[in-house]
Amino acid sequence: MNALAERIEARTPAHRDRAIDGLRALALLAVPTGHWLLGGFTLSSDGAIHNASPLSAFGALAPASWILQMLGIFFLVGGYASVLSYRRHEGSTAAWLKGRVARLGRPVLGVTAVWALLLPLLHYGFDVPGDTLRTASTLVIQPLWFVGVYTVVTALTPLCVRAARRAGVWAAAPLLGSVAVVDFLRYGPYADAMPSWLSVLNILPGWLFAYQLGVSWGEGRVTRRHAWGLLLGGAALFAALLLAFGYPASMVGVPGEARTNSHPPSLLVLALAAAQSGAAILLRERFGKLLRRPALWAPVVVVNLSAMTILCWHQTAMLAAAIPASYGGEVPGLVGAPDAVGWILARFAWMPLFAGLLVLIGRFTRHFESPWTRTGPARRTVAGLLAAGFAAFALGLA
Repeated sequence: MNALAERIEARTPAHRDRAIDGLRALALLAVPTGHWLLGGFTLSSDGAIHNASPLSAFGALAPASWILQMLGIFFLVGGYASVLSYRRHEGSTAAWLKGRVARLGRPVLGVTAVWALLLPLLHYGFDVPGDTLRTASTLVIQPLWFVGVYTVVTALTPLCVRAARRAGVWAAAPLLGSVAVVDFLRYGPYADAMPSWLSVLNILPGWLFAYQLGVSWGEGRVTRRHAWGLLLGGAALFAALLLAFGYPASMVGVPGEARTNSHPPSLLVLALAAAQSGAAILLRERFGKLLRRPALWAPVVVVNLSAMTILCWHQTAMLAAAIPASYGGEVPGLVGAPDAVGWILARFAWMPLFAGLLVLIGRFTRHFESPWTRTGPARRTVAGLLAAGFAAFALGLA
């Protein structure tokens, strides 16, 4: 292990911004950790598993979602890294964008195409119940919304750069204001008169907010004073929304609850993103110095190189443990209602298995992140058709 860490250290360019990579790695690892800790399964009489959440029974766990919801950090460092990449690119903006979209799209196409092949195999070959396959498909496709949103946000990078150069950190303020207006309309005194689709208007500005902060940061327009303002202002807004305006405490959706903060993002998500962004900017230098240690830097490199593999396949790793276990009935912390303290303790014990399965799956699926130089048009077309079929099944369209 030490030899590997030393080799990674030796190959790391001196100009590499270790703090940015470290923040990205933390945000990435928070995704599977959150899904594995806050996602459970119940077992029906026919042996099928269904989604459940310990947050339904343990509302006091909601603060854990404040830590595990780190998408604000991910969009922040994404904006920062995009600025650097955009400056270095040669050729047209369209070519630059095409390259970045391809890096995001290949792993998504890979996981959905593979699952399209797995569905009939599991159902007809191993007699996996149809409801279990519906549950599995929902979980697999659930994190992939992020890729679509991130692609759109990335396409707006040139506009974000212009806004950052003109307004600096304040370029993100209109996005915050837009989400605040939509929240007022859908939760305020006129909520009953508002159309149900109104919340969709928060998707783009809600996630573009932290990305724009990252672009402004990359353009050198965010000072430490601004970072303190983001940290303190975001924390104050977060507390006010929770205590005075009745926003749900959980940053993730809770089954049975009428309101959710994340889908689409509410003003509470932006408040958290602002506070997290401020803290990240303030701690950047200290974090970068810490990652000068090869033993700490090596895992960061590995996680960043496997970013899309982790995002696309972590739910599959959990399902690889839960589906076989369901044949034996309820298993504490794995299959069974997440409504007891014992379930929480048992789930922690299952986490190393999920991580090990993800590493094993990643050994065979990480090639989806590399350019498909040996994949011709016919194979890509087949993969696209399989992916579309899986998406239709997962979304209940088939």
